[in-house]
Amino acid sequence: MSDPETLVRAEHARWLLLVHQLPPKPGYPRVKVWRRLQALGAVAVRNAAYVLPAGEQAQEDFEWLLKEIGELGGEGMIWEARLVDGLSDEDVRGLFNAARGEDYDAVSKEARALTAALDAADAPMSRAEAKAKVGRLRTEVARIAAIDFFGADGREQVEGLLSGLEARTQEDEAMEEDRQERPSGPAAMDALKGQVWVTRRGVYVDRIASAWLIRRFIDPEAQFKFVPAKGYEPEPGEVRFDMYEGEFTHEGDRCTFEVLLSRAGLNDPALAAIGEIVHDIDLKDAKFSREEASGIARVMDGIAAANKDDQRRLERGAAVLDDLYEVFRRTRG
Repeated sequence: MSDPETLVRAEHARWLLLVHQLPPKPGYPRVKVWRRLQALGAVAVRNAAYVLPAGEQAQEDFEWLLKEIGELGGEGMIWEARLVDGLSDEDVRGLFNAARGEDYDAVSKEARALTAALDAADAPMSRAEAKAKVGRLRTEVARIAAIDFFGADGREQVEGLLSGLEARTQEDEAMEEDRQERPSGPAAMDALKGQVWVTRRGVYVDRIASAWLIRRFIDPEAQFKFVPAKGYEPEPGEVRFDMYEGEFTHEGDRCTFEVLLSRAGLNDPALAAIGEIVHDIDLKDAKFSREEASGIARVMDGIAAANKDDQRRLERGAAVLDDLYEVFRRTRG
């Protein structure tokens, strides 16, 4: 069964554009239409021109909005196109991913603030209040995911934070106990040798570093497979990492690299130092305030910009991480 992203790619790519105009005054209609467009997940490609991936639901959503625009004294048209205002399909997908990434980041900040409130010594938040707030954040993530058409970065991070909060607020602590009983250490990792490791296309720092860790310290013969971020069903013998619902992904405020380190039982100060850098770049929370993070982030930006092929990104990233590991191994992090 094809996933939504594959279908959009296969139709290469069809877009719906809503171009509209409203009277300059009063301002309320403009705000109302803008909010409706945000709720639909549409992104602006130019002033008063918004785009969605083509489909029956998008067509219906835009038609209802166009009717509403007319009732508000405005006018507009809906277009179906294969090219959008001189932008490539990849550029347009990038606009959607950037918008959804900002949405996920906003929820992550709220989740971290909630964690801090639970940790506060002077006036700790009650469990009931925390559970209510986590429920609201869960609802918001579900809303964002529904308009996350191309699997933007950030969902794994926020899911990990919310899972950690849920574990803290469960009355019977069942989730935490389940996590503690999960197999870990070298024996558990031995069982994963010979597997195919699956992750999302467009690898960046956490996935690049995790793949390096897997191939260098867990399974030198590891094979990697890059798939769409949404809708992929794993095959036998595959292990997903840094993916929503993956076997190895964000847990609490830990990135995938940190989770792999912990569950593999790799107590190496040099690897821990790299994990702190990856964490600071990926989660953007300055938890460890590693001075190397900004420089490594720029290097990873360069690797991503110069290499569209994911396998090539892993190769280039591995060379950087090999050298970084040697520095920390000699200086003990």
